[in-house]
Parts: sequence; structure tokens; C-alpha cells
Amino acid sequence: MTTVEAVTGRTSRLRTYLELVRFSHTVFALPFAIMAVLIAVRLGGDGVWSQPILWLRMSAGVLLCMISARTAAMAFNRLVDRQIDAANPRTANRHLPRGDVRVDEVLLLIAGSSATFIASTLLFLPNWLPLVLATPVLAWLLGYSYAKRFTMLAHVWLGVALGLAPVAAWIALRGSAVLANPADLLPAALLGIAVALWVSGFDTIYACQDAQFDAAQGLQSIPARLGVPRALRLAAILHALTVVVLAVLPLVVPQLGVIYWSSLAIIAALLVWEHAIVRPDDLSRVNDAFFTANAVIGVVLMAAIAADLWL
Repeated sequence: MTTVEAVTGRTSRLRTYLELVRFSHTVFALPFAIMAVLIAVRLGGDGVWSQPILWLRMSAGVLLCMISARTAAMAFNRLVDRQIDAANPRTANRHLPRGDVRVDEVLLLIAGSSATFIASTLLFLPNWLPLVLATPVLAWLLGYSYAKRFTMLAHVWLGVALGLAPVAAWIALRGSAVLANPADLLPAALLGIAVALWVSGFDTIYACQDAQFDAAQGLQSIPARLGVPRALRLAAILHALTVVVLAVLPLVVPQLGVIYWSSLAIIAALLVWEHAIVRPDDLSRVNDAFFTANAVIGVVLMAAIAADLWL
């Protein structure tokens, strides 16, 4: 094998792993972690901003923790659900059912990503909170993969999992402030609640595609339990609450102004569009709603917060 062929083969394998864990979907949670970082640093961040080297180390820690934790959770989900995915026509072509990736490879990816996540929290020392909380957080992220086997609130479990991103980033940068005054966590908590509501809503919409399959297999989901029409109405309520929570954020972060409110109007419009194109009798545009609207929302809000805080 030539050097070019070897490099091509490794590149192809890396692409397979990235597709396995849907690496591109990191865009859903990562912007909210960055928002928490931006607000935390603007409010003080335990002196992080005044020390460029420390700032770079903290930023690298947040990024590594986000990517490794999500990779571990997604790989674990694919491993646990491989037999369910194989039985579902919509997911039968995923990497494990198709045989593109072996079980032992996925196990190694989970172990490596989990170890990287825990090790990355060492970058935040002497703030010891991230290291202490790493294991329970990881347990929650991995536990989601079993949730739909016993509760229809699996969508909420996923929402909370992604909602932990801004909270964890805040604790990493403002650990001493949080310990001294738990109310200091309020801005990140609001972001986390907004993310949890938003993700719970769009995951409920996404699950409507499998409502009949889940019901037949005895799997728990809101669409399987309540039916698609009521599930979509519930998702709309969750998304309305998302906008309400985001509207409260400027009350605790007064630096947010016109740009933030403008972005919130855009987000509300995107959510309305998302629900307008997905109907109980026509789920053909679920992927448009899931990938287009939801990918844009986090980026728009992050850009607005950055602009209001730093321009």
C-alpha cells in the first residue's frame, strides 16, 4: 500500500467515525456553551480574561469537554440501539447495522472519549468542581440511551443532557463564584433551561417519524404514547416556553440589548416556521425543520450575545 493510499484509508475511516457520531450535530449544543463562556468572562470569569494563557487553557478545556462528552454519548447510543436501528427501516442503514463499524471499535471510541472528557476537566484546576462533576454528568449523558425503554420523557432527558453544556461551561469558568453564591449560576441556568426545552421540543418532532415503529416495539416516546398530533402540539408549547425563558435572560444579564432582542425575534420566527412545515399528516419535512432551523438558532443567538457583550 502506498503512502497516499494509507492516508486516504485513514481519512476515510475518520470520516466514518465522524458520521457515526453525527459530529456535525455538535452545532446544536456547542454555541450555548460558548454563550455561557462569553457571559461568564464578561462578568469576571474568575479573572480569566485578564490572563490570556489561562483564557486559552479554559477555552480549550470547554471545547475538549464538549466534543469528547458528546462523542462518547453518541457512540454509546449507536451501540446500545444497534439492534433497534437494524429493525427500523429508517435507521437500518446506519453504520453498525450495516457493518461499516465493528462493536469493538465503537467500544474503544466510547472508552477513549470518556477518558478524554474526564481528563480534560483537569485543565480547569485549581477549580475542582468540573473534575468532581464529570462522572455524574457522563452517567447522565450515557443513560439517555436507555431512557426510551422505560419513559416517554426520553426527549426531556436528551434536552437536559444538552442543557448541561452552558451550565458546565459556567461552572468551569466561575467555580469559586458559584461556590460562594449559588445564585451566580442563574444566567447559565436560564440558558440550560432554554436549551432543555428547545431540544425536548425538536426531539419530540423528530420522534414523530418513528411513532408507529416505537409503539409496535414497546419503546417509549411522546409521539408513540400520545399520538403525533398531540406530540406536535406539546412540542410547540415547549418551543414557546423556550422563547419565554430566553426573554428572561436580559433581566439577569443587562448588557444584552437590541441585538439580542432582534435575534430572539428571528429565533421565534424560525420556530414558527419549523412547526408550520411539519404537520401530523405530512412529516416529509421533519429533516428540514430539524437540521435547518435548529442549526441556525444556536448560531444566531451566540452571535447576538457576542455582539451585545463585546461590541
